[in-house]
Amino acid sequence: MLAILSLLVVITLALVITRIASSALTLTGLSADVARFQARSAFTGCGFTTAEAEDMVRHPVRRRIIMLMMLLGNAGLVTSVSTLLFSFANISATVTGLGRAAFLVAGLVILWLVARSQWIDRQMSRVNEWALRRTSLDVKDYGSLLNMAEGFTVAELLIGPEDWLANKRLCEADLLDEGLVVLAIRREDGDYVGVPTGNDLICPGDLLIVYGQDQAVDAVQRRERGAPGEADHRRAVAKEDSRLRRQRMREVRREQEKTDS
Repeated sequence: MLAILSLLVVITLALVITRIASSALTLTGLSADVARFQARSAFTGCGFTTAEAEDMVRHPVRRRIIMLMMLLGNAGLVTSVSTLLFSFANISATVTGLGRAAFLVAGLVILWLVARSQWIDRQMSRVNEWALRRTSLDVKDYGSLLNMAEGFTVAELLIGPEDWLANKRLCEADLLDEGLVVLAIRREDGDYVGVPTGNDLICPGDLLIVYGQDQAVDAVQRRERGAPGEADHRRAVAKEDSRLRRQRMREVRREQEKTDS
């Protein structure tokens, strides 16, 4: 009987572990259904190859969670099988074997009912989320959030004395008209300006953290001071304006298609 209790404990731990892993994966930006599926897939070693599985591998925190689930899953499977075999080994009487089987079935039914309980699910999720948010696992997949796979990037621009941006205020540079957003400025003396405004001055030695398309970032990084730089800026603004017009036209067409359908 003790061996069967051990088996039920192992199954309970498996349920708790997958629930904790699901909560951790949810904190990285996955939906609850996808997180639950991936946690159980990794724990059982099914190895489903889906688009979500590729996202799991590319994300460093999700990858660590999945690796831990694989390790625990393999250890748990061996323990469960060995405990189950031990529980039915050396049974001296048929009645004793049937009694143990009934106890095992009853325990599994109770665990199944507990696992399907929405109330227990909500309470455990709250506890897991509270605990996990106090760790370093609360990491979002910013690469996916910022569409970095579609030509967008976050880059650092080191401003030199002869750069086009040197000694300009952000409002004078009009980088937003080129499709670039300045997220922050790190001064040469170590000061950090988060969410800078148009009045912030860009000085030589500053490190600008910008977000935008790769081509726009490269163009600004290579731009020099003087008339050629100003002309290049005007061309970049016109190019971005043309891109935005095409994007608005596509959105209008999509809205029309939805209305027609």
